[in-house]
Order: sequence, then C-alpha cells, then structure tokens
Amino acid sequence: MDFTHIFTELLVGYVFLLILTRILGKTEITQITTFDFVSVLILGELVGNAMYDKETGIKEILYSIIIWGALIYLTELLTQKFRKTRKILEGKPSIIINKGKIDYEELKKNRLDLNQLQHLLRSKDVFSITECAFAILETDGTISVMKKQALSSPTKEELQIPYQTNTLPISIIMDGEIIKENLSYIGLTEQQFREKLEKQGFTQPKTILYAEWQDGHPLYIQNYGMD
Repeated sequence: MDFTHIFTELLVGYVFLLILTRILGKTEITQITTFDFVSVLILGELVGNAMYDKETGIKEILYSIIIWGALIYLTELLTQKFRKTRKILEGKPSIIINKGKIDYEELKKNRLDLNQLQHLLRSKDVFSITECAFAILETDGTISVMKKQALSSPTKEELQIPYQTNTLPISIIMDGEIIKENLSYIGLTEQQFREKLEKQGFTQPKTILYAEWQDGHPLYIQNYGMD
C-alpha cells in the first residue's frame, strides 16, 4: 500500500472539499436541509472510495468534486430563484400546533409522534401544550414556538401576586391510550380518571389525542379533531 499516494489524495480531497464548502455558503449544521445532508454524504463517499481505489488518481478525485459541487451549486441557484423547486427539494414548514390545538394530520404527515413533539417543545422552554399558541416545524427539523402569554403581560411582582411552586405537567392520555403509570404518579385510579373524563363529555379515551394533568390547573383534553 502506497501511504504517500493515500496521503496526497487525502490532502487534495480535504483542501478542495473545504474550498467547495466555502463557495456553497455558510449554512449552520442546525440549518442543513435533507438535500444538503444527502449531498454531503454522497460527496464524502466519492472522495472516500477514490482514495482506496488504485486506479483512481488525483485528477479523478478533483473531477468528481468539481462535477458534484457544480450540481449542488446549480440546485442551490434553482431553489433561490424558483419557489416550487425549493418546496420540492427542501420541503416547507408545517404548523403542528394551530391556535393552541395539536394538528394531528400535520403530525402524521411529518411522521412525528407526541413524545417527539413534547421533546421539541421542551427545547423551547415550553413544558405544557397549554402554553403554546402556535408551533411550526421547520424544514431543518427544528421547531419555532409562539407562546400564548404576551411578553408585555404584567409580572407577578407588579401585580403583587405571591409566587407558587412550579409543577411539571403530566401526560395522562397519548394517542388514545391511558398512561397508567402516570395516573399512579398523580394518585388517581383509572376509574376515577374515567369519571373525570365523563364530566367533560368524553366517554372513550381512544377518541382523545392528548390529555394532560397539572396540579392547580383544569384537566387539558384534546381530541383528534381541531375543534
């Protein structure tokens, strides 16, 4: 094995990949779209395979990088100039919480479950669905959130309201299924919980998309519809 040859190809590939990255833009890792991710994988595979192929030299590596880089650059130009092309290659943002309600159809379209939604909301300091007015799933997989409470609302200090201990909201129903261990955590039996549901007009838990309990707050329930 010619280590000098491998080192030379690796160095040339590294330099030209670095140059190509600088030419194509400064998109942050968190902003990389699906197309960008696939492009990087294929480009890395081209260079990696070429280094260990004895019949492939520096010229072939440079040719592969230039051609693939040109295709990526052309695609970026098309997505900048034509909205339809951008929609096909990058997708479009999805409103997954609309006016305080989870849009179950949008969740299904984006193959997102309720656990993943809760994780994304917590990353934005939203620990309860009831706090959220709108949530938008961006094309890079991140989430943008608008809370219900306006930033200009008076603080408790201004209103001279005593502070209360914060409590975490507990998911009681997800995807139509009662989470029994969470019921035990809040000290309710399944029968007691079903009675609470009936008082709010819900006879079957399977018709409920999401239900949440929080100490000192009314039981939050949302069915599969947007109403």
